[in-house]
Amino acid sequence: MSNGGLGAAQRENGPQLTKPEAMVFDMDGTLFQTESLLLPAYHKMFDILREEGLYSGPTPPEERILSSLGMVLEQIWKNVMPEADEAVHRRADQLLLQLEIEGLEAGGTLLYPKVVETLRALKERGIRLFVASNGLKDYIHSIVVVHELKDLFEDLYSAGGQGTATKVELLRLLLDNHGISNAWMVGDRSSDVEAGKGNGQTVIGCAYAGFGREDELKGSDVIISSFDELLNLYDKAE
Repeated sequence: MSNGGLGAAQRENGPQLTKPEAMVFDMDGTLFQTESLLLPAYHKMFDILREEGLYSGPTPPEERILSSLGMVLEQIWKNVMPEADEAVHRRADQLLLQLEIEGLEAGGTLLYPKVVETLRALKERGIRLFVASNGLKDYIHSIVVVHELKDLFEDLYSAGGQGTATKVELLRLLLDNHGISNAWMVGDRSSDVEAGKGNGQTVIGCAYAGFGREDELKGSDVIISSFDELLNLYDKAE
């Protein structure tokens, strides 16, 4: 993805941006540096699955889980260990959540640079801030608490908490419940683009995580290469 125009942001052919009343953020790969937590938990999880006799053989390559980020858990395990049955997948759900929450509480996990400062500046400008993630409810909540973001967000929506099958549905529910008609969906995966466009909203694609395919963010109104570019985009919007 090449950069150009609007500082380091890439604008695809599209209308001049309109100032939103709300911004809705994906979590993994957008606000939170997932690999700082996920990869140690991933390896521990497979150690436990082998100890419990639920999985044999080597741990699948890390690329499988990293390339699956942004999907709901059910789809993630189909990609990571397609040969394992449903019971193993559900045990993996439990273990990964437990290990990730333990990892968060132990410290050492990272948000992307300038996330906190940028979110605070956006809130000061009167923008309503939300999270919409395909992750589990307790996982999203733990990240927000550990990284002291709770006071910044009006609400947290997750596929696990809201029981939605797609991010399009999840975002629709959020917009409807909070009476929002004009929002920017900010995320790093094709599911974020689909969610924004499927609900008639502006999409800001985040290209700094590096988990996705080359065409992952196709259809975004603007693609940014660092989180703090959001401020400039907002200030220049009509």
